[in-house]
Amino acid sequence: MRRLLHGPAEPGGPIHRRAVDRALGRRLDEALARPAAQQPDWPDPARAARVAGQLHDAEPVVAPAETARLAARLASVARGEAFLLQGGDCAETFDGNTESHLRGNLRLLEEMADVLAAAAGLPVVKLARMAGQYAKPRSNTVDALGLPVYRGDIINAPEPTAEARTPDPRRMLRAHANALEAMDLVRKFCADDVHVSHEMLLLDYERAVLWADASGPEPRLSSGLAHFLWIGERTRQLDGAHIAFAELLSNPIGLKLGPSVTPEQAVEYVERLDPHRTPGRLTLVSRMGHDLVRDVLPPIVEKVAASGHEVIWQCDPMHGNTRRSGNGFKTRHLDHVLDELAGFFEVHRVLGTHPGGVHVEVTGEDVTECLGGSPGVAEADLPARYLTACDPRLNAGQSVQLARSVAELLCGRRVEAR
Repeated sequence: MRRLLHGPAEPGGPIHRRAVDRALGRRLDEALARPAAQQPDWPDPARAARVAGQLHDAEPVVAPAETARLAARLASVARGEAFLLQGGDCAETFDGNTESHLRGNLRLLEEMADVLAAAAGLPVVKLARMAGQYAKPRSNTVDALGLPVYRGDIINAPEPTAEARTPDPRRMLRAHANALEAMDLVRKFCADDVHVSHEMLLLDYERAVLWADASGPEPRLSSGLAHFLWIGERTRQLDGAHIAFAELLSNPIGLKLGPSVTPEQAVEYVERLDPHRTPGRLTLVSRMGHDLVRDVLPPIVEKVAASGHEVIWQCDPMHGNTRRSGNGFKTRHLDHVLDELAGFFEVHRVLGTHPGGVHVEVTGEDVTECLGGSPGVAEADLPARYLTACDPRLNAGQSVQLARSVAELLCGRRVEAR
């Protein structure tokens, strides 16, 4: 692969290439010129462009050979020969990028995978939300104090002051350095057994460290920032920059689908993001909510299955079940999370399709952010160890309970298949 390099850009102007596949470069420029949701309003665009220029020469976080290994494993998931477990922090933080925290999350992912593998009788592909999950989409641009909302450590800081909340592009350099450190730890303790992923959100960051990849049916770009990237519910506009950028990538791609998506839209996403019908190229991540999944998901699965694309069907049972507790904390109840998972498996059992994986926000730390589990976390317990930078995570005990529940669902599927 050839490294695709971009030099600094003038604000609002064209990207100047030094060593570039010109056709890919033009397509990249066109993709990034589209409307892009959830981007920061940099106070000094020229400074942001200079920082972006530094990132273009940055060291890759992941290697193309590692991404190719993941793609092969995801093809097995799409064919029903493996199961995908994706999990980790809602939002990574610079302060939390410590060996003890990262190892705790990796140990938890391994423990959950062991439970699932024993039940499924299938290999479990492990994908960590790690080494780049520093940007977060938000519902509002300002918070209750009238300050710019916290958008993740890669953009601003959570402290409620005007200075802390002002978007600072230099944070992208710090996020990249932290991602390199985290990936070094993953390689040290997990070899090639765990791959890393993050939400493809901040495009000034995502456009850095690209390789020209001519190994497939058409030239594409390979991101050196993560093995797997996903597009969130708030940035999946069909005419937007995120979808257009993802079309250019050879990396495996995920797409979050909430209850507002129609079966026809789902097929359009699939045609755009998986034009060559490559098994496992695209992971469709349903996040419907426990009260809607059984009604909304079936026609989407039917329509996509009829299209002939071998996608991975993955369930995110967290985001559709978020609510505000009586004492003011954003939280989720484990019972609702498990019910959405049960509904997800029911849908695929009825349709004869493969429930290929789960995508969860978890931590190896003993936090009190989600309700329920054993021993139960009650609303009164939430303030004790509510540590997340954004959305509530399952703690280690709740996460293993979830893995055991999914294991039971997988065991039931194995019995039916006999």
